[in-house]
Amino acid sequence: MTHAYLRRAVTPAAALALAVTALLAPATAATAAAPRAHSTAPAPDRAVVAGLERYAHPLRTAEPGGPGDDLAAFARMTRGATIVGVGEASHGSKELFTVKDRLLRELVAREGFSAFAMEITWSASARLNAYLLSGEGDLRQIMREEFQDAYSLLDTQEFLQLFSWMREHNRTSSRPVRIVGLDFSDAGPEQYARILTWAEHNASTLVPELRRRYAALRALPGGVAARLAAYNGLPLAERKKIAEDAEAAYQLLAHAGRQDPWVLQEARVLSQMATEYAFDTTDPAQVTALSRHRDRTMAENAVWWRRQTGDRILVSAHNGHVAYESALPASYPVTMGADLRELAGREYLAVGTSLYGGDYRARTATGATGVYSTGPAAPGSNEYTLDKVRHRDFYVDLRAAGRDRAVGDWLDTARPTFVIPGRYPNDPAPPLALGRAFDVVVHLHKVRASVPLPQP
Repeated sequence: MTHAYLRRAVTPAAALALAVTALLAPATAATAAAPRAHSTAPAPDRAVVAGLERYAHPLRTAEPGGPGDDLAAFARMTRGATIVGVGEASHGSKELFTVKDRLLRELVAREGFSAFAMEITWSASARLNAYLLSGEGDLRQIMREEFQDAYSLLDTQEFLQLFSWMREHNRTSSRPVRIVGLDFSDAGPEQYARILTWAEHNASTLVPELRRRYAALRALPGGVAARLAAYNGLPLAERKKIAEDAEAAYQLLAHAGRQDPWVLQEARVLSQMATEYAFDTTDPAQVTALSRHRDRTMAENAVWWRRQTGDRILVSAHNGHVAYESALPASYPVTMGADLRELAGREYLAVGTSLYGGDYRARTATGATGVYSTGPAAPGSNEYTLDKVRHRDFYVDLRAAGRDRAVGDWLDTARPTFVIPGRYPNDPAPPLALGRAFDVVVHLHKVRASVPLPQP
């Protein structure tokens, strides 16, 4: 699911962590709380805190539901944007997802947003949308079957609540809200079936060649976790051949006499997936290139959806993806947020989330999931200063606050910042200049670990 800020494994057998998740992927097992970066920096400048307070809007709650008057200013901040990236400082903290749920509901109601883009696969989003639009299937079963392995941190009460609200909204609304799958590390059999069925009815001469080109992918065993393990276990040469075939299949459809943009996108996503697995993860340069491929492709998928549907989209991803600048530029030089700004211009708005301290769920090197703690934020960090604002939870427009000279200088200076991946243990907080990374920041004083759904 995310990947930019994970230390990646370097063997083909660990390519799942490299190809699918990065920020969600497992790393080294540990039992103690995540280490914090310490600083001897002085207490935050009173002028900076005073300046932030002039532009800060208090949050009534991080939980969805109830009055939304406290979010009216946030809705105004998004005007002019067609794609709003809302990050998460952690992939496993409850309030980071419930506040995102709350923001989405307000943007749907106030600003006409109608799409929620996630770091999940196109296949998973297709199944979820069938449920959201028509009630097809069982939501818990869909989540359990699609959110496996590196995606398992998404199988939570928080997302069940969000998807359930979307379903209820869609029952009566003339503008339904749909999910966009930005990621592409897996594809279910239904995705190939949709492509082949279309070809049988519209370009039947292509069917034998499409079947041949997709044969190896379609032969992967059923189930997300099983397919991921099998795909990662293939020799690199075989994975490269699969990538060539998947791209050839896409080109066949792209040059067919009749075309369907949705079928083309499904084939494009399959090529994106196969390309991801064709990188040599034993080569550090190739690992960086894989990271670059993923962020760029997720941005392109979001922009494709916007142009195809006209939907205003909330893009949900780790802070490391939605930001304009990377906290780890040596390894991950260009973010999805930078690509979205390039592709969509000023129609893209980057919203980061921040936390002073709390708990999060994450995976270890063995694939086990545990609850870990971080914080309180160290003096000298971005979170330490933000938490001095008098509101417990709030959001602030950094573009406006930056016009205050003291605040502007503070925002333009890189300081230690929480980058909490989906794996444990965590790395020390890298430096990041908030004003160069985000347009808006939502700061929460304390967060709890997300709540996993019970397994049958």
